[in-house]
Amino acid sequence: MSRKYFGTDGIRGRANRFPMTAEIAMKVGMAAGLSFQNGNHRHRVVLGKDTRLSGYMIENALVAGFCAAGMDVFLLGPIPTPAVAMLVRSLRADIGVMISASHNPFHDNGIKLFGPDGYKLSDAIEDRIEAMLDKDIGMALADVDMLGRAKRVDGVHDRYIEAAKRTLPRSMSLAGLRIVVDCANGAGYRVAPAALWELGAEVVAIHAEPDGFNINEECGSTQPMSLAKKVHEVRADIGIALDGDADRVVIVDENGTIVDGDQIMALIARSWHESGRLSGDGIAATVMSNLGLERFLRDRGLSLHRTKVGDRYVVEHMRAHGLNVGGEQSGHVILSDFSTSGDGLVTALQVLACIKRQNRPASEVCRQFEPVPQILKNVKTGGGKPLESAPVRTAIADAESRLEKSGRLVIRPSGTEPLIRVMAEGDDPTLIRSVVDDIIGAITEARNAA
Repeated sequence: MSRKYFGTDGIRGRANRFPMTAEIAMKVGMAAGLSFQNGNHRHRVVLGKDTRLSGYMIENALVAGFCAAGMDVFLLGPIPTPAVAMLVRSLRADIGVMISASHNPFHDNGIKLFGPDGYKLSDAIEDRIEAMLDKDIGMALADVDMLGRAKRVDGVHDRYIEAAKRTLPRSMSLAGLRIVVDCANGAGYRVAPAALWELGAEVVAIHAEPDGFNINEECGSTQPMSLAKKVHEVRADIGIALDGDADRVVIVDENGTIVDGDQIMALIARSWHESGRLSGDGIAATVMSNLGLERFLRDRGLSLHRTKVGDRYVVEHMRAHGLNVGGEQSGHVILSDFSTSGDGLVTALQVLACIKRQNRPASEVCRQFEPVPQILKNVKTGGGKPLESAPVRTAIADAESRLEKSGRLVIRPSGTEPLIRVMAEGDDPTLIRSVVDDIIGAITEARNAA
């Protein structure tokens, strides 16, 4: 079905504009609350958020909706998305909610929903909730004596920190490592520096003073330049950059070189494979992951399972095929032995464990393969369907023929913006640049002619 509210990762948009309004947030609370009631016990929801100013508005609207549906709301305050996924199970809640637009700027916000098992909702359940949003469900709401209550929950940060630390062997210490952590002025600003310090590291925290407006502003995993500069300035051993809700991470080595999610997955997969921990003889990643990662795994007898873009599709594939490592090039890495969602801090800890065990610099440990040249460009769609035009289809077919077996081509509409993303990769950078430019040109002409 065509979706009006939900995208590739929950509901997301500009705050106080459709669909991220207080009215719709309240309806989401009502619909989700009714959808997850099962039995006569008191139902509960855990509700976290990042540090955006609009989080107050969305939070209170959701509370009203859930209470109207008869659910008790446990308010977690600013906390990472993976902590919400953990706490929905730990607190035996019926549903978890994270208010965040991840790596987007402060003026956007979003609503991510988790089931009682801590996993993001399937398309089918989201469709069921979406179908209720434009209906009058007033008669299904709770009677006045069954309305929900809301309360703040203390100690949730400590719970998450301890859970993250337990993903390392008890004897593992980070003593001797100087670590710069970029908290993106987001949800991880308290827990990430604390966890690293408690594990023995010397910690330099940057972008850890959120003010409601500065989340992801020239910082975090999508803009790690200031982290690289700080690593060089303080002569750190490694830098860690989270995003706004701390479910993704990129690494900066001691030389200031950025290490993306593909390299991180390669490192963890290799380490776990050598120790006998890797399940399913492979990992899951999206169609956007570099061909170099696929070749790296193949050379070690491992498989790369490719999925649609979106970390929840990676998770679904992992669960279906018995894999325990997966993720995205952007730094969403899912380690299902520890978490049901991407977890930037836990992923960083696994990288740090590899560095400690090998006793070598991050630049040597984290560079697992040579990436194949890859070019990604976006083109605005203008609201039409240029991919359906004959000239564009011809350009795509021609590009595939030119690449043959020496590269890959991925063309997909964005799930959150009116854009078409065109990505090509291969051993010949001149060829892939030409291929991308030709397709972009064909799409632009089709759009302008519409």
